Amino acid sequence: MIVFDLRCGGGHVFEAWFGSSDAYESQRSAGHVRCPICDDGAVTKAVMAPAISAKSNSRPPPPTPEAVKAAMKMLATQQAKALETSEWVGTTFADRARAMHLGDEKQATIHGQASLAEARALVEDGVPVAPLLLPVVPPGKAN
Repeated sequence: MIVFDLRCGGGHVFEAWFGSSDAYESQRSAGHVRCPICDDGAVTKAVMAPAISAKSNSRPPPPTPEAVKAAMKMLATQQAKALETSEWVGTTFADRARAMHLGDEKQATIHGQASLAEARALVEDGVPVAPLLLPVVPPGKAN
């Protein structure tokens, strides 16, 4: 199928689909192509922009070092804000998160450490957790 922009003698522009250029020509010659707005049969192809797809191997330019630094700074700021209202639970994170999920412990916002296996098990069990994107220094360990 091919789409053409068409123009009638009254200046109306509209789209129409055809099986091929030859199909358009034969239908137009037979008087079957008419303007849907004014029913004018004096229809011709209108000027249309070519449909050029993007190269499949093209990539957007990489971000500038300044943009990366700005994004990391914004991320660090947002994470720090979130951690201000969260309790550090250290290596008991997985157990505490699971206990809260099961209703065995009061709900609270916590952060801590979990092994990859513990984190996977939490996700598989439907416990709502999210990784911190920037490293967190445990309380009492900061310089």
